[in-house]
Amino acid sequence: MKKTPAPPFSGYQKTVVAMLAFLQFAVILDFMLMSPLGAVIMPDLHIGPAQFGLVVSAYAFSAGVSGLLTAGFADRYDRKKLLLFFYTGFILGTVWCGLATTFESLLAARVFTGLFGGVIGSIVLAISTDLFPPQMRGRVMGLIQTAFAASQVLGIPVGIYLSNQWNWHVPFLAMAVFGLIGGLLVAWKLQPVNAHLGLPQEHSPFMHLFHTVTEKRYLLAFCITALLTTGGFMLMPFSSAFIVNNMGIDLHHLPTVYLVTGLCTIFIGPLIGRAADAIGKFRVFLFGTALSIAMVLFYTHLGHTPLWMLVVINSVMFVGIFSRMIPFQAISSTVPAQSQRGSYNAISASIQQMAGGVASVAAGHIVSQGADGRLLHFDTVGYVVVATSLVATTLLWRLQRDLPAATPRPQAAA
Repeated sequence: MKKTPAPPFSGYQKTVVAMLAFLQFAVILDFMLMSPLGAVIMPDLHIGPAQFGLVVSAYAFSAGVSGLLTAGFADRYDRKKLLLFFYTGFILGTVWCGLATTFESLLAARVFTGLFGGVIGSIVLAISTDLFPPQMRGRVMGLIQTAFAASQVLGIPVGIYLSNQWNWHVPFLAMAVFGLIGGLLVAWKLQPVNAHLGLPQEHSPFMHLFHTVTEKRYLLAFCITALLTTGGFMLMPFSSAFIVNNMGIDLHHLPTVYLVTGLCTIFIGPLIGRAADAIGKFRVFLFGTALSIAMVLFYTHLGHTPLWMLVVINSVMFVGIFSRMIPFQAISSTVPAQSQRGSYNAISASIQQMAGGVASVAAGHIVSQGADGRLLHFDTVGYVVVATSLVATTLLWRLQRDLPAATPRPQAAA
């Protein structure tokens, strides 16, 4: 059956997508900056890898807790007001990170930032689902997810440069100022997002949360989210160390790797979104899964590698990752009822953060460091990532197969 061409974006819709992508950029960059700055933060605060790992995972775990606490009332407020509330807390937390001078203060700052920043992504997804019909969501998710690539192209190299020029505090303070501009733009330009408030709601936030976590298809989607997140979070914390110590790439060339990979994904992200809308989201997901599995197995077995080859391998691997991430988010956006989108996305974000924290800890127990600095057993991490990808693909096939049959009915007001 021939697919109906997706309608073009209106002027306001283009503005909304740009603003949501900017917020995603700020939140993702805040999280991603920690890993490349670790080489500077650890000696400055006199902490070891275990303590630094705790700082990184503290954000993920606090964000996970925040998502669960938010889920009960996420659908009871105008999504614009909810977004601005949590984004304000996120900016304050980022300032706190920039002012931290001890391990304890940085740890507390990361916990605080996670409590607010961890919910923003779920609100962004709820808003994009409310404002865009299903036939446009592949493109929307593709554009919003370019924030991840933009954080690599613009954020990480600039953050490393600022840290090298001054100190590691400056990137966080600069990001807070930059992020504040985006928050003011959202407050000015984004219209209220409150259509869901006219739908039936439970009087009890607890029952609203209960009905969300006990819906069968929601649980299936949550499992897929956890599995896909596990793969990324097992690789990411140790990638820079693997590149430097195992591949023999000079530390000063890391920004080049991030820059080229990010440029590639910025270009490919919107194309993946269009392909998902045009030829089918699950088909694109299958392509992305096959490509990412092949590249992860290749990447985790590399030894000394020329810089140009690493850039190509890393770029292709991220194309595979994005080719499954974007269509999955588009499929996931069709799962919840409108009156439960806020709670569904909040729980999904919570599971994503917690799964990421667990995955980082698990990878830390798998990987060890040899006397020469080389990482050992990184190939085992690759095998685990492949296994989670295969299970996630099977579950998503089952989920998307049942999607046209019925949509969950919103619970009647108690």
